[in-house]
Amino acid sequence: MSTDPDPLQLAAELRSTIGELVRHLRDVESTMPQPQSAALGLLVREGPHTTAELADRQRVRHQSMARTVAQLREAGLIRQEAHPTDGRKVVLHATEAGVAALQEQRRRREDRMAAAIERELSPQERRRLGDAVALLRRIV
Repeated sequence: MSTDPDPLQLAAELRSTIGELVRHLRDVESTMPQPQSAALGLLVREGPHTTAELADRQRVRHQSMARTVAQLREAGLIRQEAHPTDGRKVVLHATEAGVAALQEQRRRREDRMAAAIERELSPQERRRLGDAVALLRRIV
């Protein structure tokens, strides 16, 4: 007779496994460090932000984010404009080169994951994984 899994234990295993997956995917050759990738990803997904907003969203100090922003700007991956209502602030935008760099990084990670799925999982297991992804979407 099977028993339902303990939700707390299932949550701990899920957190651990997702963490391992994320670390494994970050190991893929990346053209930019993770803090830069995360900041650029926010700008691409959510649109323009100030440095302070990015720091708040990433839960890092303003000084750390300012350094990250400077590196992204120097690489031509973001640009800045004057804030429309507050002359003391600048608003950061992803450039076309920034969007392309982020898409390329994501493509490499997805290719790596797709290869592992194809190599390690049977067609039935792939369907189960698809079902699991749908379940994960429901709880986030």
